Amino acid sequence: MERFLDAYIERMRPYFPGFPPETAHEIASAFLAFKFGLYANAVRECTNAIALVPDGESNGALKKALEIIRANAQDRENSLVTTDLGIAFGGQELRFVAVNLPAETIEAPNALNLDNALILVYVVALITSPDDDEALEEHRTLIVRMLRDYKKALGLE
Repeated sequence: MERFLDAYIERMRPYFPGFPPETAHEIASAFLAFKFGLYANAVRECTNAIALVPDGESNGALKKALEIIRANAQDRENSLVTTDLGIAFGGQELRFVAVNLPAETIEAPNALNLDNALILVYVVALITSPDDDEALEEHRTLIVRMLRDYKKALGLE
């Protein structure tokens, strides 16, 4: 799955050539806050990043990913479990997700949306925020493990 992640990073690189350092750092901070369980911080970082990311097709998918992470962080901050947050990747946004499965094969859509959101935000932060490179690299194994969960569904077994 390392190669799958590397290929996904390279596939996303042309769509996310760069952001101003502040924007890139907010994107990285949103990912890191969520992964460290700092959910109130993750909500704030996602909100800040969404406001800073300009409109556009690929950026729309990134904003959707940040919205999904924010909604999940809000649930966790409030000790809620919502099976359908009402936010999902759709249409052209699906071109930018790492794991795109046929709808009838998805057992837990909310979990898949969150995984795809975290993977996309991680990859965009990795591509655009060299200042956060070291902190993000520490989470590479986590991302690979997330992808490994979908290995069979992706037909890579």
